[in-house]
Amino acid sequence: MATDTLKSTTGARDASGGLRRLLLDNGALTALIVLVVAMSALSGDFLTADNLLNVGVQAAVTAILAFGVTFVIVSAGIDLSVGSVAALSATVLAWSATSEGVPVFLAVLLAVATGIVCGLVNGFLISYGKLPPFIATLAMLSVARGLSLVISQGSPIAFPDSVSHLGDTLGGWLPVPVLVMVGMGLITAFVLGRTYIGRSMYAIGGNEEAARLSGLRVKKQKLAIYAFSGLFAAAAGIVLAARLSSAQPQAAQGYELDAIAAVVIGGASLAGGTGKASGTLIGALILAVLRNGLNLLSVSAFWQQVVIGVVIALAVLLDTVRRKAGATPAPAGAGAPGNKGKQAATYVLAAVVAAAIVGATSLLHSGSSSATTQKVGLSLSTLNNPFFVQIRAGAEAEAKKLGVDLTVTDAQNDASQQANQLQNFTSEGVGSIIVNPVDSDAAGPSVRAANKADIPVVGVDRGVNKADTAALVASDNVEGGKLGAQALAEKLGGKGTIVILQGQAGTSASRERGAGFAEGLKAYPGIKVVAKQPADFDRTKGLDVMTNLLQAHPDIDGVFAENDEMALGAIKALGSKAGTSVQVVGFDGTPDGLKAVEAGTLYASVAQQPKQLGRIAVDNAVRAAEGKKVEETVKVPVKVVTKENVAGFGG
Repeated sequence: MATDTLKSTTGARDASGGLRRLLLDNGALTALIVLVVAMSALSGDFLTADNLLNVGVQAAVTAILAFGVTFVIVSAGIDLSVGSVAALSATVLAWSATSEGVPVFLAVLLAVATGIVCGLVNGFLISYGKLPPFIATLAMLSVARGLSLVISQGSPIAFPDSVSHLGDTLGGWLPVPVLVMVGMGLITAFVLGRTYIGRSMYAIGGNEEAARLSGLRVKKQKLAIYAFSGLFAAAAGIVLAARLSSAQPQAAQGYELDAIAAVVIGGASLAGGTGKASGTLIGALILAVLRNGLNLLSVSAFWQQVVIGVVIALAVLLDTVRRKAGATPAPAGAGAPGNKGKQAATYVLAAVVAAAIVGATSLLHSGSSSATTQKVGLSLSTLNNPFFVQIRAGAEAEAKKLGVDLTVTDAQNDASQQANQLQNFTSEGVGSIIVNPVDSDAAGPSVRAANKADIPVVGVDRGVNKADTAALVASDNVEGGKLGAQALAEKLGGKGTIVILQGQAGTSASRERGAGFAEGLKAYPGIKVVAKQPADFDRTKGLDVMTNLLQAHPDIDGVFAENDEMALGAIKALGSKAGTSVQVVGFDGTPDGLKAVEAGTLYASVAQQPKQLGRIAVDNAVRAAEGKKVEETVKVPVKVVTKENVAGFGG
């Protein structure tokens, strides 16, 4: 009896220890399952087929980038340039195929070659130039982004239709980006587990000096490793641009951090020597599930960043706990057949658990009654700007008045992130969608998907190209630019020198306001533009750029800034000159801008009445959802606000 009891106790201990070891060895997979359970329980829209495909599409670009970064991290390196290299490769493809008339097949090869060359330069600087990987790839981040802007002249370039099919679906339901992601993942797994260079990566990451002494040509191996990273970055850039139907010079900003996070969450160590393709894929899926689920739950984009940061920290802590507990690290290349069988069994078990969850949550939500409150989704290009904050305020006030459930998302000036948000709104089945596009062309594919789902879309402030919108509620940016030119020129008496602070390269607002201002200046030949520089619609950058311009042009008479934030930065740089010897004109009519007008430091602001834009957009979206007729274009008047009329301007 005592022996039987001992055996029973030991068996129980082994079972619990085995479960604990299973969870520790597969922490990322466990976290993914827990996330799926949580999101499924919290949102009935999460476990729909359309939304799960959305998650796959939204993970694709990050995963492809992360597969390339896996090679680097396994070898104890780092690559901060992959986002910029992705943008540069896509820009090279679009530019060569459209502007230069290069056959599409050759343009694709040129884009891929661009990525590989960038990787080789990184590898050369690290291996032969003895630069730390952080510094070498940080330099490439800047160089690649700058070249992308130079080639494109700061504007998006339409993508060739034959390549844009990479952003489409097969059979009307299977997204091509997901297939590309799976294919690149299989290539990564093969390279890491079945090739000489893969084994070399693990050896270099484990102990570079020992690898060198054992006969490995470490310098040449690093060249190949970073070339692989550049190749995968090029593939990711092509997929991203195909999805947006245009190459965006500012695309994939910050994606290098997401790629590194996916690799780390997937179980790789930044110290090198461990990591695998399946873990990286799971890490990318975790980030995509988090963002998708939090969007469906209407969590603020700002809090989403907090949550993702916490998840990354927890992933590293889990890796530390796993190592202290003696859990098996990611295998260095190949493993024993028993280990592979055990790993396969783990994934099968995860699939069974996931299937059970799907069934349970489907039953849970099937009995719930559908909400009667009408839902409207609003995707703003950014909330890091007072103008768009005011649009949100006006929209929320109108939604509350009409009894509408309004979900507001922040695209953070990222066209890809906005595409994800619009897809989430579509799969959620909202009554209507309001979009303030980061880029009018890039928003087209997602809006067309909403068109197919019979969800009316209303554009606000900026239109959407190559898609149907029920209405466009906007000010006339071109007309506003002309009014700004007229106001500044007349204040200067028709002569003088001025500088222009431009907005974020590639945005329609910057292009249109700049074009309108240039058109308006034609009537005043005595006004000379001595400098134009972008300050990205940002007050701090406006201060820095204006400070620099004053060194070269200390005697300017006027400044035109394409928004109030940059104008306020310029005023700070000008000091006592603002409003006296130098006249400054802004754009937007934000509260801070109007205060500066009242104080006399800002001569004028071309005010757009953003709260009114938000109110009218929501009203039109609700009417369109109810099948009522709406005007195709609703123009909200702009007006030049100066010290004389600022008191009577209500915003």
